[in-house]
Amino acid sequence: MKTIIAATDFSALAENAVDYAAAIAQRYQARLVLFNAFTIPVPAANGLLTVADFDGLQSDNQDRLKKRAEQIAEIYAIGVNYESSYAIIPEELENLLVKYEAELVVMGMEPDSLKQDLLGNTTTAVIGKLNCPVLAVPEGARFDGLKKIIFACDMLHGLPADLLPRIKAMAIAFKADLEVFFVAEKTSGPDTSAVIAAALEGIAYAYKQIRSDAVIREIRQEIVATEADLLIMVPKTYGFWSSVVHRSKTRAMASGLTIPLLAIPA
Repeated sequence: MKTIIAATDFSALAENAVDYAAAIAQRYQARLVLFNAFTIPVPAANGLLTVADFDGLQSDNQDRLKKRAEQIAEIYAIGVNYESSYAIIPEELENLLVKYEAELVVMGMEPDSLKQDLLGNTTTAVIGKLNCPVLAVPEGARFDGLKKIIFACDMLHGLPADLLPRIKAMAIAFKADLEVFFVAEKTSGPDTSAVIAAALEGIAYAYKQIRSDAVIREIRQEIVATEADLLIMVPKTYGFWSSVVHRSKTRAMASGLTIPLLAIPA
């Protein structure tokens, strides 16, 4: 991993995710790019802003981002770039992924709430938009290595050919144990155990299959039972996290976890 993008709006939630991203960058000796989507404060937006006023607010925001980048570079001893723009976040992140050839986007993960379940948030919107892994970090999460990774997958509908090798490489890099966890109302289907064994040969892993219609509950219980440090999902594939409007289960997971969620696009 060479470059990581961390998005921040300077809130406590986002800044915690920035520190998490910086710690990963330090482990991988990767470059970190701080991104802030400049927004006009509500009181200012309700007034009559001149061009000079707008430029001043944007300049202040740029200075704040620069100071944060310098602070992170000093604390974590890594290279840090920073980008600020008045733009729609998912679209601008797509541009930055190309510009910096980044391999991961890190963002804060809002706590569980009715609003989250109904409307989602910026992080879940980015997960649905980007063709790049997105790490959603909940408030209070701290990076101290990864000892246990759970990959919650849909074996009935198949997996991208390169997915398990990528997860294996991650487990090796972090010296983590891996569990492939499958929940579905019906578990009948093709036997994929040989495929999993071949793809994950050489690392410690477990495969667990649960029959249940309460997918989110089972995953959360497994996280607690195994004391996992990271949950991996592939939200763009049609599977057990899909709903009529393709939002409820991924969104509920992304807004209700106590550990980071790594969403890998199919």
